[in-house]
Amino acid sequence: MKHLLNTDSISELAEFWQAHDLTDFEDELEEVTTPVFQQADRFQVRLSSRDARALRSKARQAQLSEGELLSQWVHERLGEV
Repeated sequence: MKHLLNTDSISELAEFWQAHDLTDFEDELEEVTTPVFQQADRFQVRLSSRDARALRSKARQAQLSEGELLSQWVHERLGEV
C-alpha cells in the first residue's frame, strides 16, 4: 500500500510526484477549506548604489538572495526590540 510523502522538501516532493499519481491516494486526501499558504507582506527599500553592492556581496557570501538576507536581518533586529 502506498502512502503520501510527509516532507517540506520541495525537491523530495517533486521527485515523489514525478513517480506517483494523485488518484493512487484518494483515500488519504481531505478537503482543506482554510488557506494553506499565507502570503508575506512586501516592502520596497531604496538603497544607494554603494549599499546595494555591499548587500549583494554579503548575500553571495551567505549563499542567500538579497531579499532573504534582508529578511533575516530585519527578523534579527526586531527580535532585539
